[in-house]
Amino acid sequence: MTLEDDPLEHERASWKPSPGLAVAVPDPVRDPELPPHRARITDKDPAAMKRAVRTVYTLFYLSVAASIWAIAAYFLFPIERGSLVEIRDNNLFVGLGIALALLAIGIAAIHWSKAIMSDREYAEPRHATRGRDTTRAAAYKAFEDANEESGFGRRAMVRNSMIAAVVASLAPGIVLFRGLAPFNTALEPEAGDPVALLSRTMWKKGTRLAHDPEGTPIRAADVTLGSAVHVIPEDLAKLDHTQGYLEEKAKAIVLLMRLLPEQLHEAPDRRDWSYDGIVAYSKVCTHVGCPVALYEQQTHHLLCPCHQSQFDVTNGAAVIFGPAARPLPQLPITVDSEGYLIARSDFTEPVGPSFWERH
Repeated sequence: MTLEDDPLEHERASWKPSPGLAVAVPDPVRDPELPPHRARITDKDPAAMKRAVRTVYTLFYLSVAASIWAIAAYFLFPIERGSLVEIRDNNLFVGLGIALALLAIGIAAIHWSKAIMSDREYAEPRHATRGRDTTRAAAYKAFEDANEESGFGRRAMVRNSMIAAVVASLAPGIVLFRGLAPFNTALEPEAGDPVALLSRTMWKKGTRLAHDPEGTPIRAADVTLGSAVHVIPEDLAKLDHTQGYLEEKAKAIVLLMRLLPEQLHEAPDRRDWSYDGIVAYSKVCTHVGCPVALYEQQTHHLLCPCHQSQFDVTNGAAVIFGPAARPLPQLPITVDSEGYLIARSDFTEPVGPSFWERH
């Protein structure tokens, strides 16, 4: 008999202990063997088997209905004005649909395996792995046996309902991508244009610079040398969350610093953008939009803690290290008749990551 005729020959050889390691055990552990098989009610009663099958495919179709509901809820409870009530209703009903769809699939799969699939126990001895044709044929036979025992190929209602439930459960997640599409309207024609949205903030000519978050206006005389102040537009403190407070703050947040005037290397067209050594730059990193909140007083460098981009405050917040592609946008500032710092205008370029500028 050749090795090909006896595919287990080399496994049998591997089971033989080495003569140098063999140990005689007077009371070897006996194989307890498997307990007697206990037939389930679905094995003994055909009516019970039919009920189990009906329950499984009913749960799968319930999952399909829940997925359809999640898609419908996305449109029935849209988030148009961004109010907390709209967000709550959308998340609640879409989430309930998705949760029920996945829960029904899970319960159906468990009931299928426990009540319908074969539950006979068997022991599989450990042996060396093989890759012969005979082993591959045995593996193929194992799949055939599993298909026969599970009824996947025979029970069309269970199989088709499961496939429909799994496919339908993916649909709500695909539909949710609709939220990434532009929502342009006649009243807001640029609502879906990120470049236009980030090109305008709450800063305008005459807007006072105020402390974040209380909104107290800042006098130029109160800004000490070497300080770094987190700044928002004075009008921003009057907004609440339903009026877009967070969205406007994310665009308009500014970091204010004071240096000696002779330390600033300003471009000729920006000499009037600072006031007595006080400069203001967007706090939003031009890499991926993280907050640039770390100021190194001795070197006059701003550091983004997310990806370590560094900006030189003395040189127009130019990038000196890291992945950021352009300097931080500068806010032109001056003082009003009462000595309060005010904006000369809005930012002259979009704030935030550079990829928004790629029209």
